[in-house]
Amino acid sequence: MAVGMELDGGGDGKGKAPPQISLPGLFLACMVAGGVQYGWALQLSLLTPYVQTLGIPHALTSVMWLCGPIAGLIVQPCVGLYSDKCTSSLGRRRPFILTGCIIICLSVIVIGFSSDIGYALGDTTEDCKVYRGPRYHAAAAFILGFWLLDFSNNTVQGPARALMADLSGRHGPSAANAIFCSWMALGNILGYSSGSTNDWHKSVFLGLSTAVTMVFAREVALDPVAAKRNEGEASGPLAVFKGMKHLPVGMPSVLIVTGLTWLSWFPFILFDTDWMGREIYHGRPDGSPAEVAAFQEGVRQGAFGLLLNSIVLGISSFLIEPMCRRLGARAVWVMSSAIVCVAMAAVSVLSAWSLGDFGGSVQDAAATEKGLRASALALFVFLGFPFAVLCSVPFAVTAQLAASRGGGQGLCTGVLNISIVVPQMVIALGAGPWDELFGKGNIPAFAVASVFAAAAAAAGLVMLPKISVRSVSMAGGH
Repeated sequence: MAVGMELDGGGDGKGKAPPQISLPGLFLACMVAGGVQYGWALQLSLLTPYVQTLGIPHALTSVMWLCGPIAGLIVQPCVGLYSDKCTSSLGRRRPFILTGCIIICLSVIVIGFSSDIGYALGDTTEDCKVYRGPRYHAAAAFILGFWLLDFSNNTVQGPARALMADLSGRHGPSAANAIFCSWMALGNILGYSSGSTNDWHKSVFLGLSTAVTMVFAREVALDPVAAKRNEGEASGPLAVFKGMKHLPVGMPSVLIVTGLTWLSWFPFILFDTDWMGREIYHGRPDGSPAEVAAFQEGVRQGAFGLLLNSIVLGISSFLIEPMCRRLGARAVWVMSSAIVCVAMAAVSVLSAWSLGDFGGSVQDAAATEKGLRASALALFVFLGFPFAVLCSVPFAVTAQLAASRGGGQGLCTGVLNISIVVPQMVIALGAGPWDELFGKGNIPAFAVASVFAAAAAAAGLVMLPKISVRSVSMAGGH
């Protein structure tokens, strides 16, 4: 789940200005953002629980998430480089959007039918609904499809954002960005609702959104002469590292607080639906039929919780700008980290209570069990607001710092991306073995997340620069 670098928009002197587009046309041209976010939502809700049903141990599932930071560090900068220089008659961005979306559709098919692929390759002669042993061919197909999904999502994400900027014209980037984020919210809702109903591989939303974008996003082809002039420009991953010594004052502090903030979020992002299936619904992906059914019901409820989370996120996004105007971006950021600290501690307490670690047989009492499940679902909703802050304020602060030195937006955003993907690598490599060490399922990872959130709040209070953010832009994040 990596947040990539923003790509330069339209008026860059690399070709003719794009034709003016109406506001409804701009709305339809950005539709592919919803399709891409639909793919991210499927990953977040279904990866960890589903892959365990194929025989991959719980301690190793977090390693699967390494594809996100790898794709964020490699794919987006390279795609950005080549899309800036693309001379296709379709324009600079649409060829990459179309190619990426075709691969996304293929990868979703592979993921959705990985069990059938494994069955055809000889995993078992029993029906997959009753077989409980390992299915390594199915797991291999799932992993291949998942990595293709992540890399192709990253292939589309960067050019889609650049296309938004290219076409904004007289409407301005704020209007285009608001439209882009509205499509992202819709993609989240559709993705999580598909995950909660198990109909996710049947969706045609991505294909529809891609077709609409290809029709309404009328790009102007890049002049080959202009492309040759830009061949010597520094870009891609190497340019980010070369320019780190030119970061504006205050940016190193932002990077530290951002890293701590994401360290507090990734355990929940990776294991939220798995936590519902295991700790709250007492299911097991490799247990008896009753345990498998309980696990799957918990996963569906977790996906429903993520759907509600997305709705709250969308509503909260309209509140962040006035809050930052009134309280300051630093106060809002610190407050959100404090909320996450409390929420992650509550997740740990609910888990221990549900598993009976506080003594007694509370999980056998129907009323208590119902209350625990309702409380767990409420936590998903509760986390919608701090996640909206996570997806906006760090990027707004970074943009403000970059503007204070007269530019360097691409550099600062690229470096901020590193402070996001590195924590993701840390959690992906360490969360599974950490949980296995204590034998408490997902509880140890959530407990550590609470500590990281407290550290992020303390570091933000001390280190973040005082900035009056006048325009908070929902710049990205999944």
